[in-house]
Amino acid sequence: MNLRDFAELAEAVGARFAAREGFALATINLDHLVKMRSDRAFAQAYARQDMVVADGNPIVWLSRLAGRPVELLPGSDLIRPLCRMAGEAGVPVAMVGSDEATLQEAGDRLEADMPGLRVVLRHAPPMGFDPDGAAAADILGRLEAEGVGLCFLALGAPKQERFAARGRELAPHVGFASIGAGLDFISGRQKRAPIWVRRLAMEWVWRALGDIRRLGPRYARCIAILPRLAIGALRLRMSTGGH
Repeated sequence: MNLRDFAELAEAVGARFAAREGFALATINLDHLVKMRSDRAFAQAYARQDMVVADGNPIVWLSRLAGRPVELLPGSDLIRPLCRMAGEAGVPVAMVGSDEATLQEAGDRLEADMPGLRVVLRHAPPMGFDPDGAAAADILGRLEAEGVGLCFLALGAPKQERFAARGRELAPHVGFASIGAGLDFISGRQKRAPIWVRRLAMEWVWRALGDIRRLGPRYARCIAILPRLAIGALRLRMSTGGH
């Protein structure tokens, strides 16, 4: 289910909370599209997500080009609204990924800011964590047993999406939200780009300059697939009579 805006997302998540049903929410960006071209397991995990929103301005631009516009909904910006919804619905929350210090600080800050929010489990897997391994199955079993209704995944792509897809089978009452570095921003362990940079759609430049060796090649691969994606979006628009 591709969701166009936050109103649709809130309605979908609210319905799952009310029914105590799980879900998997992914936030798609160009890096994910690049990875899916060569990672079949990642592509299969994405196909099993219940909800997908746009995490990145290029996705938004491509949607407009295709005549099917969507709203920008970065995973980092969804954490607080989802926590507010969980608190109001009495849904216990968990966090998996990042590191123990980040999870502790982020959880404490969110609980202090959100009346009724309960973070009942925080788990930082060790390096080399396998979302398809026995340790992952144990974590999913704990989430289900403790009645968690919303679990933020800060494992990075593709691990978080693969973990969420597996969770739909082993922890069917848990809602999984893949949010990347979002908890690092809330804890203060990482500094996000200033709001004016984000409004100019230049957050990727800010991030690249902060870690050019790691992110430079990644963004170069993303830019390289844009022409093909733009052509595909235009063809979709013409085939469906989009405006």
